[in-house]
Amino acid sequence: MTAQTLHPAELSLVDIAAWRALCAAEPAYANPLMGPDFALAVGEVRGDTRVTVWRRDGRAVAFLAHHRRPGGLARPVGAPLSDYHGVVAEAGFDGLAAMAEAGLSAYPFTGLIDPAGPLSGAVAGEREAYVIELDGEPAKYLEALRAASPKRFKNYRRLDHKLDREVGELSVRAPDWDEAAFEQLLAWKREQLIRTGAHDFLGPDWTRDLLRNLFARREGEFQGLMINLYAGDRLVAGHFGIRLGGVYHPWIASTDPALAAWSPGQVFLLRAIDAMGPLGLTSYDIGPGHDHYKKPYARTVRRIGQGLAATDSAFGLAAKAAESAWMWAGAGREGFVDKVKRRLDTIAMVETSLAGRVRGLAAAAGALRKSDSESEAA
Repeated sequence: MTAQTLHPAELSLVDIAAWRALCAAEPAYANPLMGPDFALAVGEVRGDTRVTVWRRDGRAVAFLAHHRRPGGLARPVGAPLSDYHGVVAEAGFDGLAAMAEAGLSAYPFTGLIDPAGPLSGAVAGEREAYVIELDGEPAKYLEALRAASPKRFKNYRRLDHKLDREVGELSVRAPDWDEAAFEQLLAWKREQLIRTGAHDFLGPDWTRDLLRNLFARREGEFQGLMINLYAGDRLVAGHFGIRLGGVYHPWIASTDPALAAWSPGQVFLLRAIDAMGPLGLTSYDIGPGHDHYKKPYARTVRRIGQGLAATDSAFGLAAKAAESAWMWAGAGREGFVDKVKRRLDTIAMVETSLAGRVRGLAAAAGALRKSDSESEAA
């Protein structure tokens, strides 16, 4: 076994084909985030993007896309946009031993896809991710949702009719290539992040450049896709993300805050499911988090891992000790400590400059103080 680490742009066509073949052979890897195209796109906007390729007898058998940090720390490529990540490998691949061979000390993960099991021993916990998977026409899927929760979807239909009647005739544009609408979705998302006290992952240049590059990509299996809901000519809600063939993974879910009383996000998703057929989509992967919003629409739930894969190097042992301290303090369980850790992890993943990390930490401290004050007032 040999290991080679290089920038995605340096991958050979043979390696790219081998990576795609591994993804095609394993349904768990059937997401735009797990293949070489996403790593190549991130590599265009971040210079620290790397791919480690492990070869057996000269043949590529495993790939790990990541951002290389000092000490051999590897962070998931494109995080926090990479809801799913991990080693794409043949079955039987020993991930921890291979990390040491490649000079990787630690690999923290929050959305591990690990069907071949190379990092299974490093998983400390799991969470759920939600997928809308069609088996036939969208109307069949929507009818199954209504049958499972008739009261809930009766209310959704009421909101749909109310929005249509009071704001404007509803229509879905898919795909929507309107640049002004794209920028509006990003602006609404940034406003939401600030309002809720979350870290603004759209602040750094590289995340906005990545999204804009993908929005401009309109040919081939891998491309950006925006689906929007309009009331008349007024943009109401939308999703933007990436698709790979029939699989769509949105990142940006935004709604017009002025229309919050109409719950446009609920109305949007029902109509977006109906648009999957004309778009040629069979899977609408809405990912982890916001369970209360996503769970009613997803009849497929996947388990993804959280944890830390670390070698016995000095840096790896230090990373293990730090992770253990966080877990002992309460990380991984709902509560204040877990909230702090997730916020700090996001800052470390998305901010590439010292100034950006300092600003992120200052904003995090302010948000936590505000949260504490509100809790005391309550």
